[in-house]
Amino acid sequence: MTTETINNVTITTKANVYFDGKCVSHSLVQADGTKKSVGVVLPSTLTFNTGAAEIMECVGGACEYKLKGSDVWVKSGVGERFSVPANSSFDIRVTESYHYICHFG
Repeated sequence: MTTETINNVTITTKANVYFDGKCVSHSLVQADGTKKSVGVVLPSTLTFNTGAAEIMECVGGACEYKLKGSDVWVKSGVGERFSVPANSSFDIRVTESYHYICHFG
C-alpha cells in the first residue's frame, strides 16, 4: 500500500537540497517524534550515505538502487520499499522523477 497522506506532522518549510538540486526534500516530525522526509529525486545517478537506518518508499515514478557492498541494481516502483542499514550507503539511478517518503528509524 502506498502512503498518500501523513497526518499530524510538523514540517520544516525550508527544503533540503542535495546534489545541485537533483534531490529536494522536506523534513517531517510526527506527533510521536517519528522523523520522515518527503521528496523527489530528478533523473540522475547519485550516492546517498545514511546515519540512521532508512526505509525508502516510492510514491511516484521509479528508480533502481544498489546497496553498499552489492553489484546488483534492483528496480523499485510505486508502492514498493527498500531498506538501507544505518551507517551505510546506497546508489540510486533515476530515469524519471522518483517521489519518495524516507522513513527513519
